[in-house]
Amino acid sequence: MFFEYPKLLWLLAVPVLLIALYVLRELTGREPHFRVSSSAQWRSGGTSVLSVLRHLPFVLRMAAIALMIVALARPRSSTQTEKIDTEGIDIVLTMDVSTSMLARDFTPDRISAAKDIAIEFIAQRPSDRIGIAVFAGESYTQCPLTTDRATLINLMKEVQTDLIEDGTAIGNGLATAVARMMDSDAPSRVVILLTDGVNNCGEIAPETAAEIAKTYGVRVYTIGVGANGTAPYPVMTPWGLELQNVKVEIDEDLLKTIAETTGGKYFRATDNTKLAEIYTEINKMEKARTTVDSFPVYKELFLKYAIWALVCLILELLIRLMLRRLP
Repeated sequence: MFFEYPKLLWLLAVPVLLIALYVLRELTGREPHFRVSSSAQWRSGGTSVLSVLRHLPFVLRMAAIALMIVALARPRSSTQTEKIDTEGIDIVLTMDVSTSMLARDFTPDRISAAKDIAIEFIAQRPSDRIGIAVFAGESYTQCPLTTDRATLINLMKEVQTDLIEDGTAIGNGLATAVARMMDSDAPSRVVILLTDGVNNCGEIAPETAAEIAKTYGVRVYTIGVGANGTAPYPVMTPWGLELQNVKVEIDEDLLKTIAETTGGKYFRATDNTKLAEIYTEINKMEKARTTVDSFPVYKELFLKYAIWALVCLILELLIRLMLRRLP
């Protein structure tokens, strides 16, 4: 709280001076009197109620004056309010769901790790529209661009292998993601493409899809997922499910070309920690533009002081009338 006219508070010296004069008069002033032979019949065992009440009107009047002076000084409070205008980014998470994503070089496997870290990424982008595209031998849109975080997270959890024909159609996956942004008017459009293999099928060549992305101003970050060397892969045998070490093959040159063509960047993730760091780095690079306007909001507080001053004056009047009516 602060006062708009703090110099008026010096007027509080007036009721202080009046109180001092009142006390001095009570102590030294001469009251009307007459002589009697004995004062025994007027003597009482203690201070009477009336002797206390007779001072109350003065106290209430001084309180009313003090409260009115505080109200005239115009007490106010202020809070800082921010108006935030945000221009979000359109992002499509494009994920490889071929059976090779079941490899166990990540915990518990590649596709589960990719989904969990993507969900964390989604939660950190409240101002952006995000979509999900998946691909294997074919590609489709799992979720169109939306700001509904709950729906995005639920649909990301439902991503799994074996839903479409197996294979790795990187070009189709990228083209599907770019198609989701053709009508976007966002200031920045981004595709995060994650795969663990080599393009081996699909109607659209990855290089062609990259050129399409460049034409529409879509920046592509590519992520190659897989340990260096070999990775344990679950294989069904006559004796049940067994893990066999399979060579990790990622077309890093192709992924670098896609990223360079569109102005993005290529990353290699060899474990859960590295994949999480990659998403964190992309999160830092792709920031929404935010404009913040700060302005104070004032609240006037003089009214409550004025009301209490009025209450004190009314009580003073009532007490004076009551004292006059007493015998």
